[in-house]
Amino acid sequence: MSDRASARAAKSALSEQLAAVPEVVGIGLARRGTGYVVKVDLADPGAARRVPGDVDGVRVVTQVVGVVRPL
Repeated sequence: MSDRASARAAKSALSEQLAAVPEVVGIGLARRGTGYVVKVDLADPGAARRVPGDVDGVRVVTQVVGVVRPL
């Protein structure tokens, strides 16, 4: 598992990489066991193929949450 600082750096890099992918509705950090992963929230399950499995050795996980709309 990755430490928080490594996960933050990976999140920043991944955010830039996925900025133009409209199905990505959120990117954050999540605890997994004793470390951290980058979590990518998706509007559509098909977008998962555009998300890498890891960035700089930090694991990336995806979750389909649907379209996010303001209240």
